[in-house]
Amino acid sequence: MSRMGSPDAVRRNVLEGRVAVVTGAARGVGELLARKLSARGATIALVGLEEEELKRVAARLHGDCDHWYADVTDHDAMSRVAQEVKQRFGKVDIVVANAGVASGGPFLDSDPEAWRRVIEVNLIGGAVTARAFLPVLMESRGGYFLQIASLAALAPAPMMTAYCASKSGVEAFAHSLRAEVGHKGVKVGVGYLSWTDTDMVRGANEDDVMRELRERLPWPSNRTYPLGPAVDRLVAGIERRSPHVYAQWWLRGMQSVRGHLPGLLASVGQREMRRFEPRLAGIRTGLVGAGGQADERARTQRH
Repeated sequence: MSRMGSPDAVRRNVLEGRVAVVTGAARGVGELLARKLSARGATIALVGLEEEELKRVAARLHGDCDHWYADVTDHDAMSRVAQEVKQRFGKVDIVVANAGVASGGPFLDSDPEAWRRVIEVNLIGGAVTARAFLPVLMESRGGYFLQIASLAALAPAPMMTAYCASKSGVEAFAHSLRAEVGHKGVKVGVGYLSWTDTDMVRGANEDDVMRELRERLPWPSNRTYPLGPAVDRLVAGIERRSPHVYAQWWLRGMQSVRGHLPGLLASVGQREMRRFEPRLAGIRTGLVGAGGQADERARTQRH
């Protein structure tokens, strides 16, 4: 088979010359997604709160790229970024709303500011990103907006109230938005990931109780999955402009049973919470992982 007829070349040609914006691009899913899209010929606009990390990521990309420092919850900042990306590259074809933070622990003992920030970044940030970039996506031939959600949207587990609420919210937001903008040429997708080997998940695992609770979940939701194959599935979904993208193979099957999961998790969760009750007082209540720490530093500097 000739080079141009190979599967790799076909996949590359789908993204060749396309301009892709990735939020939360300084590390984890966002960083690797930007690298893989770039390797397939896309021009990349990186958006995030860690400017030095964004510069590091940009230096590893294969083609044209640039980076923007912005808080995804700031409408004015994201509107400015959208216009600057269009001016820099001439268009925007793909936007991946990936920026996210997490916190864990009992709701009543949670830090109210950290809890609210999870909702702001994960849910409001996705909506702000869409509001800023949809006008330029509508100018593209075949615009695509991918909202990163989570297994947490399908299976709301205890000790993750803010994260589950935010991911359920962005899933519903993306589904609703899909119907609004489809006739204008923009497709909207939802990306689902289970526990994936990122700084966020590793940060959550630093707490013994949170780690043990997760390990007691039923297979296959009790595993941490490698980042590379998960991002490969996201890239394939972007190439197809898919309405649903599953970073782990088994998540697709969860859709057919999701109506039963809240009741099941409530029953099992009560038992587990009773078991771990004596150890709950020591759980860290702030944002987890390096990305969470970066968000807290940025907020402190702004204030």
